[in-house]
Amino acid sequence: MMIYVNELTYSYDNVPVLEKVSFEEMEPVITGLWGRNGAGKTTLMRLLAGHQRPQGGSVQIKGLAPYGNPAAVQHVCYMQEDHPFSSIWTVQNALRFGQYFNTNWDQAMADRLVETFRLDRKKKISKLSKGMKSALQFIIGLSSHADVTILDEPTNGLDAGMRKKLYEALRVSHEESPRLILISTHHIEEVQTLCESLIVMHKGKLLHHQLIDEFREQGIWLAGERSAVTNAIDGHKVLEQSAMGSKIRVMLDAPYSKQWKEHAQAHGLSIEKADLQNYLLNLTEDAEVNV
Repeated sequence: MMIYVNELTYSYDNVPVLEKVSFEEMEPVITGLWGRNGAGKTTLMRLLAGHQRPQGGSVQIKGLAPYGNPAAVQHVCYMQEDHPFSSIWTVQNALRFGQYFNTNWDQAMADRLVETFRLDRKKKISKLSKGMKSALQFIIGLSSHADVTILDEPTNGLDAGMRKKLYEALRVSHEESPRLILISTHHIEEVQTLCESLIVMHKGKLLHHQLIDEFREQGIWLAGERSAVTNAIDGHKVLEQSAMGSKIRVMLDAPYSKQWKEHAQAHGLSIEKADLQNYLLNLTEDAEVNV
């Protein structure tokens, strides 16, 4: 077992941040972690990395509680979104410390990625752009070869070309050396092809944890005359809607299936798949939609 989380609870100043969160990852897969700001993602990652002690429930990394446990922490590499490097460090200093703290460090990979992202080893980290600092954090995370690698928003500040190189490096590295890689991201559309499973957090609770292929099938758009749409969707949850004259378009929390295609055709409606990002945003929207 790679990660085991049971009834995990945590609060700041008596305000709940995580409420009885439970899940497990048995295999060395790439898992996406998605949620709106304030969903509890950062606290969850800090608890997994052993940076904080659970206030309720338990966390295990490869069977070991990570907080205050060097034997457990040696299996984890957690690169925060804005990692707290020393203000006097250069890129080379960070790479050297990365090698020192990670027993499975892959120096050849680190060297290749430094060239790929065109990082200046002599440059102070404090002088790096946001994108280049993200690239450095990613290089350390991936080169750590830690059994559990946690990457928090690894593409922040990177342009489209560099993001593509990052995702390709991650894919190849995981194929060559499988381990559990947890990617926290707001941009699920970009990483979904890499991920095998997806964790969705909402207001401190675990909303979903399942294979990402199952998520990809969820969320459909139906469009047509208002009366026909209303009849077709009776009893189903509407996530979003827009109107133009007598016609409306609605997103349903339903699978893009043969049955729904036939149902839409029978009611004279058009049907299309909703993109995953929009589906998740609507799934975590608190306002109720009335048709």
